[in-house]
Amino acid sequence: MIRIAVCAPSTPIAEEDARRVLTLAAAEFPEIELSVHPQCFAIDGHFAGNDEQRLDALVECANDPSFDAVWFARGGYGACRIAEDALRRFGPAAESKAWLGYSDAGYLLGALYRERIGRPVHAPMLGCIRRDGGADAVRRVLRFVSGEDTGLDSALDQRPAVAFNLTTLAMLCGTRLMPGLASHVVMVEEVSEHLYALDRLFFHATAHLGGIAGLRLGRVSDIPENDRPFGAGAEEIARYWCKRHAIPFLGPADIGHDAANKIVPFGVAERAQGQ
Repeated sequence: MIRIAVCAPSTPIAEEDARRVLTLAAAEFPEIELSVHPQCFAIDGHFAGNDEQRLDALVECANDPSFDAVWFARGGYGACRIAEDALRRFGPAAESKAWLGYSDAGYLLGALYRERIGRPVHAPMLGCIRRDGGADAVRRVLRFVSGEDTGLDSALDQRPAVAFNLTTLAMLCGTRLMPGLASHVVMVEEVSEHLYALDRLFFHATAHLGGIAGLRLGRVSDIPENDRPFGAGAEEIARYWCKRHAIPFLGPADIGHDAANKIVPFGVAERAQGQ
């Protein structure tokens, strides 16, 4: 039996969403047991409980040796407020786990990768069940945890890779949570940002990415309309800043804030024999 703990370092999920995922897992993945921490439903303003509640739940899941993985419930905002304190309290059991999520969970994935704790993985979250096609996103994660590699981003090769929401990556840069990414392929995606904001994020992030193997651009979705055209699209912006910093632009990545979001294990992806 594979046991997965679900906690919410950022924002809460609805109990109905948890029930839907638990029902799907029980019907289609009998080898997996999901344990959704009650903290996932707590509400304290924007957050899934206050900082202490979110921190305690994360540490509890990390340090329980009976869990094989920790699956973050939802993004939003909040993980960066507790990440450093959490890592200081993680014990040996945290080192054997897979850690799954994306978006705001990238603060934790980056910090875990920096400290070489467990196996951080960019992947859909439980809360993705609400998206169109969300059940398939959940299945992609559960298949991955079961040992299948069919949900991996097809662009992955033998080079180490990471995947982040661009805002999250830009905010990580220069902090004590930022991992070293020299020789890595860095994949980024974004949602609900003006194109001028995307340009600003690339300005900051690419200044901290010297020595990477290259950058891939995932989907940039739900771009708000500005009062005037920016004059360049998302790929043109990415190419511009990559050129400014001599970073190879490697093309698209199949990641984004949608149900088609593919899986990117941090480091070198392990594939089934024959792949």
